[in-house]
Amino acid sequence: MLERVVSASESSEGVEPSRPVTSREDLLGRVAAGDQAAFGELYDDIAPRVLGLIRRLLIDHAQSEEVAQEVFLEIWQTASRFDASRGGASTWILTMAHRRAVDRIRSSQSGRDRDTKIGIRDIAPEYDHVSEAVEITIEHERVKKAMTRLTELQRQAVTLAYYGGYSHSEVASMLSIPIGTVKTRLRDGMIRLRDELGVAS
Repeated sequence: MLERVVSASESSEGVEPSRPVTSREDLLGRVAAGDQAAFGELYDDIAPRVLGLIRRLLIDHAQSEEVAQEVFLEIWQTASRFDASRGGASTWILTMAHRRAVDRIRSSQSGRDRDTKIGIRDIAPEYDHVSEAVEITIEHERVKKAMTRLTELQRQAVTLAYYGGYSHSEVASMLSIPIGTVKTRLRDGMIRLRDELGVAS
């Protein structure tokens, strides 16, 4: 499936310049209606970004491709859940990719931990994995709840910079705003998050 990314980028010079540009939001709307051609367009448009983000997190190329395929399967299956009033299509897709990559990291780590535990269970002290999982879940929910306290503009900037992995200049370009505005939104958003989470400065 991901071979299309390469072929699309290599043959981008052959695309007609007069071809109308369809927004990712429009493409997602058509995908939600089962439009396979729109899904192909969306894939060709954003797959390099999705794969790039995942590879930055996972490093391993084969695993990155697997996760990217899972992301696009999820997009196909859940496009109807996309709500443009809550953010752009790129943010929605890249947040999904980030979440999938983090899930894969946790899954791999869990597998390694399980193997280690089996290998040394006779000498290792008991470890409360349930307690740790509960703490992680609670912390995740606290962050998720705190994110809802941000303004939409702050949440969009924080999501792109910290979940999407974009630099300040990339965020400024994507949102068509000055880089100073991006920095202000990120600073204010992080201060608000810190206050909501009760983290000492």
